[in-house]
Amino acid sequence: MTFLMLTGRTVNQGVTVENKTSAEYAAETSTCFMHEFDMMELGLDDRDTVRVTGACGEVVMRAAASPEVEMGTVFVPYGPYANHIVAAGTRSTGMPDFKSHKVEIEPTDEEPKLVHELMEDLGGLAYDR
Repeated sequence: MTFLMLTGRTVNQGVTVENKTSAEYAAETSTCFMHEFDMMELGLDDRDTVRVTGACGEVVMRAAASPEVEMGTVFVPYGPYANHIVAAGTRSTGMPDFKSHKVEIEPTDEEPKLVHELMEDLGGLAYDR
C-alpha cells in the first residue's frame, strides 16, 4: 500500500537521542505511526512489523496506531530508520528533505535491525559488544 511519509521529532526520540545505542532510542525511532484504519486494511496489530520501502531503500519497522496521523500518511521519528529511506541530497539547503516521501508499506515477519546493524549496512564500523 502506498503512503505519504512524514518525519519529525517526538518527545521520546528527543529524550533518548543522546544514547543512540539504547533500546529506548531504537524502539522509538523504529516505529512507524499509522492511522488505525490503514493498519486494519493491512491486517496489522499494534507493534506488528512492516517493511517500509522508499525511493532510496527499505527498512523494517514496527507499526503503531496513532490518532494524530491522517489516513494515507505515516509518521516516522527522525533517526537511523528514517535515514534508510530518505534521500541524502540536500538541494543546497544543508538538510535532507524529510517531508512528503512516497513509501510502500507491507507486513513482514522480519524483525527491525538494531541501530548498529543499520549503521554497518551504510558502511559504518562494526560494533564491538
